[in-house]
Amino acid sequence: MTVQREAPSPDEAGAARLPLVIRALGVVERAGNALPHPFWLFWILSAVLAVVSAVLAGLDVSVVSPADHKTVVVQNLLSGDGLAMAVSTMVSNFAEFPPMATIVVVIMGVAVAERSGFLSAAMKVGVARVPASWVVFAVAFAGTVAHVASAAAYIILVPLGGLAFRAVGRSPILGIVVAYTSIASGYDASPVPTPNDAIFAGITTAAAKIAGGDDAYVSPLSNWFFNIASSLLLATVITLVTRWVLAKRPDLDPDPDADAEDLGTLHLSERERSALRRALLALGGGLVLVVAALAPTSSPLRGAGGSIVESPFIDGIAAVVAVLFALTGIVYGARSGSIAKPGDVPKLMAAGVKQMAPVLVLFFAIAQFLAYFDWTHIGDVLAVRAAELLEHSGMPIVVVFLLILLLLTVVNVMVTSGSAMWALAAPVLVPMLMLAHVPAETTQALFRIADSGSTAITPMSPYFVMALGFLQRYRKDAGIGTLAAYTLPLAIAMTAAWTLLFLAWWALGIPLGPGAPVR
Repeated sequence: MTVQREAPSPDEAGAARLPLVIRALGVVERAGNALPHPFWLFWILSAVLAVVSAVLAGLDVSVVSPADHKTVVVQNLLSGDGLAMAVSTMVSNFAEFPPMATIVVVIMGVAVAERSGFLSAAMKVGVARVPASWVVFAVAFAGTVAHVASAAAYIILVPLGGLAFRAVGRSPILGIVVAYTSIASGYDASPVPTPNDAIFAGITTAAAKIAGGDDAYVSPLSNWFFNIASSLLLATVITLVTRWVLAKRPDLDPDPDADAEDLGTLHLSERERSALRRALLALGGGLVLVVAALAPTSSPLRGAGGSIVESPFIDGIAAVVAVLFALTGIVYGARSGSIAKPGDVPKLMAAGVKQMAPVLVLFFAIAQFLAYFDWTHIGDVLAVRAAELLEHSGMPIVVVFLLILLLLTVVNVMVTSGSAMWALAAPVLVPMLMLAHVPAETTQALFRIADSGSTAITPMSPYFVMALGFLQRYRKDAGIGTLAAYTLPLAIAMTAAWTLLFLAWWALGIPLGPGAPVR
């Protein structure tokens, strides 16, 4: 007599495969929760910096700057001069923090496009009008483009991913996973300039000045070429891993009583479609005007010798991006009815800036820490000593890249704020690698990979919890381990492929962006 063994349920099978992942995520969550808020973390680090500067100054620690061959001595932040500097420059540190004005300008423009409904409508059309065979790539690529909406990308696209997959007869659970992972683990890869580009460029500029002097400057478009290629690569990787791995899972069917009607719809009304067409025409017209203004070699928007790379246009690219987004939002809102009168536009801008208030508060603490770090010259000492160590060790620069990437990827699991993590790492890594003849733009491109790859698997991200909430609309018993199990194969494959792209980019010497050589 043959006794047939009952097959394990999908939940039991998943639990059997993932106990280690679930336990590891639990450890990460508990350790991360023990960390202070990033605002207080930077003040704590400032206090630690002050003590360390006092010790090093007492030991007369100094280095010879490779830039001008002058001796640089560590200054004591706890001295009278240090206290006077800290008090007298607190306001100017914040006001002159490189990303501050740029991010506010960009957000005002993006807020009009997002809150008028334009970005949501564009995403709906982008994922709804594709064949079933292309839906994975469409949602994944939309996830990289959605970063222009910053955090709103999660709110808009994650539920739309589920709806798009369900509309073509595929698992909505898979749609939510693809949408969330494409945003989270591809957050710093976008073919369209985003607010993050402005933030990172500002922090990188401040760090580059440690080794390159006050003239050092990193443009928000410094990684643009690399970002375009990265977004296409990551969307392709997500498509392949979804098809070859995730689609074969046995637990993709939603609960029989799942009711996801409140997640929205892919349908646009006739008025919304008309508004979207007009907004896209306005965007196209705006781009034509920009090109026409840049076309003459004598254009005032060009730089010396007719240069576009070093020009007023590139210097003011944040304002150009903001105006284009605001234009599309105004045209869309005027037609759809979300903008009834001119006075509504500044209200939408104000709402966008209000949404960024937590980031601006964090910038205050970061600005002080970076100013203190620069004044003490500890960054110079670390950069020079680390560069000397690299030179004497004979370690290939590619190995250094991989070690940095591994370190930052682990840190990203705990510190999910990209601006906070880059503010910690940039003052050391950027000047250190600049002294090893690696441009600041290249170090920033490397950071993008680490800042994104592990984001989709860490429960420390508030958007992980948000995505889990959307997932539970279709599968009520889903937990942290469930979502991590879905996202882990994607996150690993995306990080590996992105790293290989970076190494190939470095080996071939392709510029990372306008006027930004990779080496």
